[in-house]
Order: sequence, then structure tokens, then C-alpha cells
Amino acid sequence: MTSPTDDRSPNLPRGWLRAAVASTIALVFVGAAAGFVAFLSQLRGAEIAPGRKADGIVVLTGGSSRVSDAMELLAAGYGKRLLISGVHPTSTANDISRTLPENQSFMRCCVDLDRTALTTHGNAAETRRWAQERQFKSLIVVTSNYHMPRALVEFSHAMPETTLIPFVVVGDKWREEPWWTSGSTLRLLLSEYVKYIAAVIRVRLEDFGIDLSPEVSEQPAGMQPKRPATAQAN
Repeated sequence: MTSPTDDRSPNLPRGWLRAAVASTIALVFVGAAAGFVAFLSQLRGAEIAPGRKADGIVVLTGGSSRVSDAMELLAAGYGKRLLISGVHPTSTANDISRTLPENQSFMRCCVDLDRTALTTHGNAAETRRWAQERQFKSLIVVTSNYHMPRALVEFSHAMPETTLIPFVVVGDKWREEPWWTSGSTLRLLLSEYVKYIAAVIRVRLEDFGIDLSPEVSEQPAGMQPKRPATAQAN
């Protein structure tokens, strides 16, 4: 004859398992929410001029006014040369200069175009080559505020000996309305947060010798994704 205690004993492991799964999900959710808040705390809401000059300037294409802001920094003497990273292979310096008529003279003398990079990881790799060729030890990095945390993760990992000075570009939509009132902005931030976490994990694995993303130049040309006429999506 089976005692009541014996009848209940088979259910104990199941109940413990359910509680463990629920606790794990709750901890993951709380950790992700806390991480997202920490990510948001890194985003600047206003454009602030760099506190110092640098050897060079690099701008990552993919967001409105990034290139024009970088050209203004170059014109103001914040760097000797400018690299525009992530330009579409069919775009030329003339195509870009037509959109920046007030800075055409700088396009002819002091601007280099990187048409190889397709990702932020690729931007960092190509910028490293560009900076090493010119022996630049400091760079002003220009990109959108939501993209800057991930860009700095990639650039710091690719160029640990280079001084990086961030210059964030703040879009009109960011200025005009709080991000939490816009569904599209919230989706953009959540997507960027996931990419940021993925970049952090990847560079940590690379520190242990596990390389999960080969250089862009090693990928077959036929496998490279299509992108807009002048920029990549970052």
C-alpha cells in the first residue's frame, strides 16, 4: 500500500523544474531590461563638439547627416583627413560632393572612401588599415547616437592602441519626440541593443581566440549583401 507521501513524491521534481525555468526566465528578463536601461544611458541627446583634435576622422555611413557633420569637423580642422566608411561601390567622390557643395574642395584634397565595409565590424577593420597606413594614433568617430556604443566596441577591439573620440550625430526625429512615444524608434533601439550585445559577446570570444566573423575582404563577392546607393545600414 502506497503512502500519501509516496503519491506526491513523483511530482516534486516537476514542480522544482517549473520553478527553476520560471526563475531563469524572470532573471533573464530583468537582466535584459537592466542592460537596455544601461545601453540607453550611453546615448547622448545633443551633439557636442569634440574636446580635442585628432589625427583623422572616420564617419560610418547609414544615417542622415553623418557625412555632412563629419565634413564640417574636417573643415573646422579637427582632423587631417576624413575616411567615409561604407560607401557603395558604384558611388564616387563626385556623387558625394554634389550633396555637399560647400565642402567640395575638401573632397578633392582630404577625403578617402572605403567601399569595402558592409558592417560595423567591417568599418572597424577598414579604418584600422587606413589609420595604420597613415600612422594615425587618434581618430574622431562619427556616427548616430544609437549606433555609437556598438561602434566603439568594434573600434576599440580593432584598434586598442588608438585614441577614439566619439562625435554623436543626433537625428531630427530624436530631438523632436521622446523615443518611448515612437514605435519605430523603440524598435530601432531594441534592434541596436541586440546587435550591441552580440558585438560585446563576439569580441569577448575573440579575446579567447574564438573568431566568429571573418574579415569582409575574405568573403566571396557574390555573397556580399546589396545596400543603398551611397551607404550601408548600421
